[in-house]
Amino acid sequence: MPITTEARPVRGAPCWVNLLVRDLPAAQAFYAGVLGWKFDDSDLLGEGFSVALADGRPVAGIGARSPFLAAPTVWTPYFASADVNGTADRIRERGATVAVGPLAVGEGRAAIASDRDGAVFGIWEGAAPLWSGVAGSLPWLELWTRDAFEAALFYGEVFSWPRPGPDGVDVAYEEEQIVARVGGRPMAVLSGGAVGSAPDPRIRPRWIVHFQVDDASRAAAQADRAGGKTFPSPGVRSSEYVVRDPEGALFTVAEEAGVSGTGT
Repeated sequence: MPITTEARPVRGAPCWVNLLVRDLPAAQAFYAGVLGWKFDDSDLLGEGFSVALADGRPVAGIGARSPFLAAPTVWTPYFASADVNGTADRIRERGATVAVGPLAVGEGRAAIASDRDGAVFGIWEGAAPLWSGVAGSLPWLELWTRDAFEAALFYGEVFSWPRPGPDGVDVAYEEEQIVARVGGRPMAVLSGGAVGSAPDPRIRPRWIVHFQVDDASRAAAQADRAGGKTFPSPGVRSSEYVVRDPEGALFTVAEEAGVSGTGT
């Protein structure tokens, strides 16, 4: 089926999440069992990628990683940019790292970077699957970081936050978190308290992807049966679990849409 795209995603807003895996069929089977996804091949994000569909809508990309690429398996959020080269320059100018790119990927241009505390994220220039403005069973993002205010300054300078209005990202301080909204809908939250040297990857600075489910306990149990590992979430929701998939990628399953303290 054709994948609906948005010609001009909101600049500076989260527009996609992606996962590169060693064993694509096994990963598809795991996420189909845990999250109920179906998959469709698409060249939008490059050769060898599949688009995960929930209720017929694109929610994420999963692709086969090159066997020559020795990199951990991680969920990576992408933020929309009108000029990926310029965004990469702003990242470097602020003491952070651009690890891959910018380069052509599928129908767009992309780069992979990490912020000053080491949290990894992507930059995407071009058409993107349409999920950033839609509520429901779609992902939302949370940055677990050492200092949420310092992180907000970094991402604000890189992506021109805040920029209120229907074509911008608004930012507010709420309940000791920094909340980024697109069109009034919370899309990302920056939370302090992660420890950079901690041996537990769940509390290192990182972007975490939350997926909404009807029954988080059932999804967590299914993840354990399918070869993953689950943990109680360090967040405030009781109905939320951190899941490590069979290749080591972390994400959460939660019954509440939106981000902590913001409602839906």
